[in-house]
Amino acid sequence: MTPINKQQQDDFLHDFQDRQATAERMLPIIGHLFRKHGITLSIYGRSVNDVSAADLLKAHRFIGQHETTKVTERDSFPVLQAIVELEPGAARIDLGKLTVAYMKSGKTETPEDFVNQQMAGRSELLNKAQPVHQDVVLYGFGRIGRLLARELAQNVGSGKGLRLRAIVVRKPRGDANDLEKRASLLRRDSVHGPFNGTISVDHDSNSIIANGNIITVLYANSPDDLDYKALGIHQPLVVDNTGIWRDKQALQKHLDGGAGKVLLTAPGKGDMKNIVFGVNENMMADDDKILSAASCTTNAITPVLKVINDRFGVEAGHIESVHSYTNDQNLIDNYHEADRRGRSAPLNMVLTETGAAKAVSKALPELEGKLTGNAIRVPTPNVSMAIINLTLLNGTDKQGLNSILDEAAMSSPLQDQIDYMTSTELVSSDLVGSRHAGVVDSQATIVNGKHCVVYVWYDNEYGYSFQVLRMMQAMAGQVLPVFPT
Repeated sequence: MTPINKQQQDDFLHDFQDRQATAERMLPIIGHLFRKHGITLSIYGRSVNDVSAADLLKAHRFIGQHETTKVTERDSFPVLQAIVELEPGAARIDLGKLTVAYMKSGKTETPEDFVNQQMAGRSELLNKAQPVHQDVVLYGFGRIGRLLARELAQNVGSGKGLRLRAIVVRKPRGDANDLEKRASLLRRDSVHGPFNGTISVDHDSNSIIANGNIITVLYANSPDDLDYKALGIHQPLVVDNTGIWRDKQALQKHLDGGAGKVLLTAPGKGDMKNIVFGVNENMMADDDKILSAASCTTNAITPVLKVINDRFGVEAGHIESVHSYTNDQNLIDNYHEADRRGRSAPLNMVLTETGAAKAVSKALPELEGKLTGNAIRVPTPNVSMAIINLTLLNGTDKQGLNSILDEAAMSSPLQDQIDYMTSTELVSSDLVGSRHAGVVDSQATIVNGKHCVVYVWYDNEYGYSFQVLRMMQAMAGQVLPVFPT
C-alpha cells in the first residue's frame, strides 16, 4: 500500500470543493430554465431539477456506469450555459448525454456553437410557445394519489403544464381536523420522506396550499356527487386512484360530472385500453376519454419483455413478482375475502395471485398465452421485484442479453421506462424513489443458451406514479420533446 501524502490529500479535497462550488453555481441556472422555460434537465436519466449540490455530484458520478469518458461538473457547466443562451422552448434535455457528446467531438468548437448545431432543425425544441395548463383532479388520496400530488405541486414549473386543482376524498364522520390530517399525510411520508416545499391549509376555501398551488379538498362518496363546472374546474383530467370503478360504464360518471378525460390507476376491465406508457401508447387516440394505466407490475415487466422479445423472441415464460405488502392486507391476522391475505402482512410472506403476466398481452399481443405469473407479498413497505424466467427462441449469453438491456435503458425509446444498474451491492431500499417503471439488476442476470432469468426491481409506488404522469401528459397533449434523441 502506497501512503497518500499531505499534498495529495489537499489536492483531492480542493478538487472536490471546486466541483461542489461549480455544482452550486449550476443549481440556480437549472431552476431558471425550469421555472421560466419549462425545461426539465437530467443526467443519464437522473433528474437534476430541484436537487441539492450533492445530488448533482452523484448524478455526474453515475455517468461512469455507462461511459468510459469521465465527466465532471466543470465539463457540463459550459454546456448548461450554452443551453441558457439558446433559450429553447419547453423540453426534456439530458445534460449528461449532451456533455458526453461534446467531449467526444473533441471540443473543436465552442459549447454554444456545438449546442446550437445539435439543436438546429429541431423546430419543436426552438418553439418558445408554452402549453396551456390542464386542470387535474385526483379522485382518491391514497399512496398513488399523494405521490402524484407531490410531483404535480413540486414540479409545476411555469404553471403552464398539469395543474392540480382538487383532490376528492370521502368525508370522515365528525373529524374537525380532516384538512390538517390530509395536509400532514402530504407533508410527511414514512417511505418517501418529507415533501420538498411548503404546505399550509386554508379553512375558508377548504384547501391545501402546496408550493403556491391551491388544491381544493372535495368530499364525495361517488363521482355522481360532483359537478366540476359548478366548482369552477374546467374539463379536468380526473385520475381515479380508488380502484373501485374499473370499467367504462362506472368511470363514465366522472365524464357526466364535467370531466374532460379519465385515467384509471389500476387494470381496466372490459374493452378499456390498458396502456403501458413507452410500449403501446400509440394505441391512445385523441378522442379516448377513458384509459387505464394498468398495474405497477405490468408497467415494470412489459418494457423489459418487449426488448427481449424484439431481439431474441420469447417462446414461453413465468413471472414471479416479489411484491411489498399493500394497503389491502391486514396488519394483524383478521378476516380477508382473498385467500391468505388475511394473515399479518408485516410478519409473513404471502403467496397470492397476480394478473400482471396475462395483462402483458394487452400491451404486447405477440406474447398472448406465453406467460404465467404469481406473486409473493413480502414484509417490506415499498419496492418490489419481478423475476422474469424465459425460454427464448434464439439463444444468447449473459453479456449479450445485458448489453441489449443496457442499450435500451440508455438510448432507446424505452429509456424512461427501463433503468440499468451494475452494482453488486444493490438492495430494495436503494430503489426507493426510482422514476423508472423497472430497474434491471444486471449482476443477477442468468443466461444458459435459450433459457434466461432477468431480475427487475421497481418502486411500485413512485416508479408507477411516474408512468401515470407520463400518461397524464400525453392525454393532455403535453408530451415534451426529448433531446438528445
